[in-house]
Amino acid sequence: QVQLVESGGGLVQAGGSLRLSCAASRTPFTINSMGWYRQAPGKQRELVAVFRRFYTEYGDSVKGRFTLSRDNAMNTVHLQMNSLRPEDTAVYYCNAVILAIGGDYWGEGTLVTVSS
Repeated sequence: QVQLVESGGGLVQAGGSLRLSCAASRTPFTINSMGWYRQAPGKQRELVAVFRRFYTEYGDSVKGRFTLSRDNAMNTVHLQMNSLRPEDTAVYYCNAVILAIGGDYWGEGTLVTVSS
């Protein structure tokens, strides 16, 4: 079992920046992908930014504004969010996948609110 601890959400004005972090608990298994999804009220959960094995995948609406980075060995990832828009308002969830054990783990979510 892997626990994901998220931090960094909050309230920001449009055009501002926030940084989200997600730390995974220790595991003897390789984390195959790790990143962020979000869910706005009344909408489906969508991909924001995820590290895959050989590349980083970004959602179309955040390309050029958000940047995903990581500390050693994929245990901690950071999402730098710049030029925030009101439509970025959502609960942001950290996700990690461990293929070796069929693990698909989610954090509790952190709320990001962008005011206009």
